[in-house]
Amino acid sequence: MSALADRLAAVQGSVADAARDAGRGLSEITTIVVTKFQPVSLIAELASLGVRDVGENRHQEAKVKAEALAYLGLRWHFVGQLQSKKARQVRAYASAIHSVDRMSLVDALRSDEASVDCFAQVDLTDDPGRGGVAPDGLEALVEHVLETPGLRLRGLMAVAPLGEPARPAFARVRLLSERIRAIAPDATDLSIGMSHDFREAILEGATHLRIGTAITGNRPDAG
Repeated sequence: MSALADRLAAVQGSVADAARDAGRGLSEITTIVVTKFQPVSLIAELASLGVRDVGENRHQEAKVKAEALAYLGLRWHFVGQLQSKKARQVRAYASAIHSVDRMSLVDALRSDEASVDCFAQVDLTDDPGRGGVAPDGLEALVEHVLETPGLRLRGLMAVAPLGEPARPAFARVRLLSERIRAIAPDATDLSIGMSHDFREAILEGATHLRIGTAITGNRPDAG
């Protein structure tokens, strides 16, 4: 086995262990391999190992990779902050957009064509640079998504704050998810958990993990 295959298998084993400890089925959890700065060849190898869900957070890079690997039938997840002016371009290749965090972006994603899956990103910090809507603005954002053609709200996304225990942060997202189901009963998914905290995320109900370096290894220089 290659080093990549070894890392993928190790993470898959850890995900299975956490799911079992949480009393959950493994089929409830989608592992998205985040391939920022990684070459197309690595993504092709991931596909050969059975990976179907790939995440990117920069439009220009994602677009090139999605076009080059279109023959593989991968599901591309856009997981980074998204400029409104790039929204329609991202719709062209993304199966899901995990970073919907403001009204203007919802408007930019509006379409009378096929719907794209999306997650409302919640900010768990006081740092505007991290992206996400403040918890007290979440319901209004969710309502706007629900009334906008071309968007299918899957649930919430969040990044655990730096320097704090991850599980209490993820528990807050779970509670917010329960709160918004009053207006969006089908928005049950939680996109939480990364390389260093996916176990805690699974224990708090994560349905989508965004795992990069634990599987891909260290990122090459951005260039």
